[in-house]
Formats: sequence, structure tokens, C-alpha cells
Amino acid sequence: MTPADFQALAEFLPADRIITAAPEVERLSRDFYWYSPILKRDLADKLAEVVIQPRSVDELRAAIQYAYHRKIPITLRGAGTGNYGQCIPTHGGILLDLAALDKIIEITADGLAVCEPAVRLGAIESAARQSGWELRCYPSTYVKASVAGFCAGGSGGIGSITWGGLRENGTVHALTILTIEENPREIRLSGQDIFKVLHAWGTNGVIIQVELRLAPRTLWAQIAVSHPTFERAFDFSEALALNDGFKKRLVTCFEWPIPSWFAPLQKWVPHGQALSFFEIADDQLERLTHSVGPGGGEVVFVSPYSEVRRGSQLSDFTWNHTTLWALKADPSLTYLQCGLDPKRAREQMRQLKQRFGSEYLMHVEIVKWDGIVTPGSLPVIRYTSDERLQEMIDFCGEIGVSVANPHVNFLEGSGRWRPDDEKLVAKQQYDPHGLLNPGKMRGFAATLEQTPTSPTGFVRAYGD
Repeated sequence: MTPADFQALAEFLPADRIITAAPEVERLSRDFYWYSPILKRDLADKLAEVVIQPRSVDELRAAIQYAYHRKIPITLRGAGTGNYGQCIPTHGGILLDLAALDKIIEITADGLAVCEPAVRLGAIESAARQSGWELRCYPSTYVKASVAGFCAGGSGGIGSITWGGLRENGTVHALTILTIEENPREIRLSGQDIFKVLHAWGTNGVIIQVELRLAPRTLWAQIAVSHPTFERAFDFSEALALNDGFKKRLVTCFEWPIPSWFAPLQKWVPHGQALSFFEIADDQLERLTHSVGPGGGEVVFVSPYSEVRRGSQLSDFTWNHTTLWALKADPSLTYLQCGLDPKRAREQMRQLKQRFGSEYLMHVEIVKWDGIVTPGSLPVIRYTSDERLQEMIDFCGEIGVSVANPHVNFLEGSGRWRPDDEKLVAKQQYDPHGLLNPGKMRGFAATLEQTPTSPTGFVRAYGD
């Protein structure tokens, strides 16, 4: 970019929404990429040249038109809670901070939330519950995470034990995007067409509206159960996950010493014990409590579900928040995102523990993928070298454990790619010059004057 570019931007945006101050540009050019020691190293020097903060779709369209005219790369930012470096500008250029586009447009009588892209998922949950609804699934970062960011980079979360992943059951009803063209088109995608943009890391269009299907509101209870071994904790958790007589929102289990890192919970976490966290319907709490003892477990915590921002939830220690608590305790720790085979999960976990021992600590989120109750594993990994981490990924592949690799900064290696290349075709249609988040879809031959390779060569993964 040149001084003339900054002057041109000032013609359609107020000066206070064009950010060039180095500390602020650096802050907004970051997400939770530092969960990965690989990305923390390889993306450290990647920054935007300018951040602009549109407050309307018209201002957003004007910025896109200018970037298209000048062939300036564009990176999109919502809340910055992603952990693959999705919103890090690997090619400089303009970072579009969409935080001001944060209105809930409507929650319909039949349970559809229509929202601008930067609405926080926590805000949707609060508003939905007031109307008799709730989110079907959401990440552990839901208080801060934006709805479009979740659609662009997420896959599942709390609620997935019942509703599956974000891509399932029509949960994402529709997405409206702006294309990156001389005259940006506004396109509403629904049905199978959402997969052109869903989980595409903001490479295929600028999401300007999200329509989410909601679930009927439930009064939830939270309960934590300890067991002397992880194997027993997993057995109990899986049995609950498979029991259709319980209405569930969360089924999680942790190997010790993971629970020792949950600092706010230490007053009741039993030393040396594996731990399971559950959210179940409040009126089923007594029945679940009575089922714990015969399996050798002990109820160590019970609490009603709190509304958003009214105290910590057990879910604040699950999913990717588990890794955050681990990193606070020991910066050498990181994680993987794995899918176990429901029929062979115990044998796969035994093989992994036998091979890697305390380098590979079990953290399992039991979910329902494509209608099948499946142990999704987010193990806490002790990082010693790129080679050792790759050895773990390769061994997972050898024993049939899929890996969505969180240590790469491009779609094809991260488990977010579909075999039909639908995202690649959409990229060619909606962003023909490859200006959106360049370098993060390796299959697309960008037409920028310079196309540096992805900043990391750490590429191999096993997944769908």
C-alpha cells in the first residue's frame, strides 16, 4: 500500500475508523494462534498495513471495491477468538474489523436468529433464552466469539452431543455474503450452498448476515463426577452419552492432571482423579446423581446453569478452553483435535497412551457426528519439537484416528476441507483475484503480483 491508498480510504471512512498506529494494528492482527507453538513461531511477524472499521454494509462495500481496484489483500476479523491464525494477515494489506456490525436483527417465533456478523454468541444465547429458545451448539469462547467467526472457523461445541456439528441438522440456515468483485454482489446461500462458505476461514466472501436455527430453551444443571481412573470416567461418560433417556448439552471427561490446571475449581477438584463434566436437563439431575455411585464415581460439584455472564460455567473449562487452562499452567503444552472411532475408541486411546505416555493427555468431548455418538478428542500435548508432534499425528493416522491439525494455517491441512472442492470453486466465483485471506487456501492459484508460500511447511494431517 502507498500513502495515496491511505488518503483514498479517508474519502469514505472517518479518520477514527482508519487505524494505522502500530500497537493497535498489531493487536487486531492477532487471534489465539499462540495455542500452537508452530503458528506462534511462524506467524509472529505477519501484520496488516491498516485496519479499517466499517459500521454499515455500504461502508464495507466501498472498502471492498477499493481493495479490488488496487488488488490489495483483505483479511477479515470478528472477535479474534479463532486459534488457527484465521484472521492473521499473512500478506499485509487491509484488515477489515467487523466488530461494529453486531446487531441481532430478529429472533423469529419459530426459532431463527437473524444476525449481523459480529454479534457475540453469548448475546444471541441471552436474547434467545428470553424468547424461549437457546443456541443449538456453541464454542467455549461463546461470550466473546462472533457468530460469523464461528461459522467461518468453528465446527461444534457445547450442545453437539444432541445437535451434532455446526454443519448438521440445518443449524446454519443461511449465510449472506458480499463477493470480492468490482461491484460486490450480495448473495444469500442456503441449503447445501452454505458449504461454499461454512468453515472457509473467510476466504470465500465476507459474511454480512447469519441465520441460525435455535433449540427450545431448557433449564440445565451442571454436574462434575470424579473417578479413580480415566477409563472409568470415560465408561461412565459414554454410557450417559448413549442414554437417550437423558437430555444433554455437555459430556466431557479429563485425564489427571488436566483437572489440576483449572485454578478456579481447585477447592473441590479431588487430587489424582479423572473428572467428567455434564450439563443435563435440571429435572433429570437427581436421577443422574443416583447413578454415579454404582460405577465407582463420586459427585463433586452440582450447580444450576447460570445465565450468560453470571459466573463461571463448567463449560468454561471444556473444549478449547481446556487447552487455555493448560497453557496457563505450562507454556510447553499444546493440543490436537482428533476423532476417535466409536467402535475402537478404547483400543485407540490405549495405543496412544502406550506410545506417548504423559506427552499425550486425554481430554474427550463426546458428541454426535452424523447421528452417531462419537468420542471427539482434544488431547493436551506436551510439545518438544515439530518432528515429535508430527510423529503423533502420523501415528493417529496409522491407527485410524482422524486429526484436524490446529498447527497449520491453511484449510486443506486443517480438517475443514471437503472432498468435492466446493470451497475452491466458490473461491473462483466469489473472489476471482484471490484477495480474501490469501495463502490460506492452497488449492487456489492467487493472481496477486507476489504470492508467498504459506508460512509453515507443517502440513500433514489425517481427516475428512
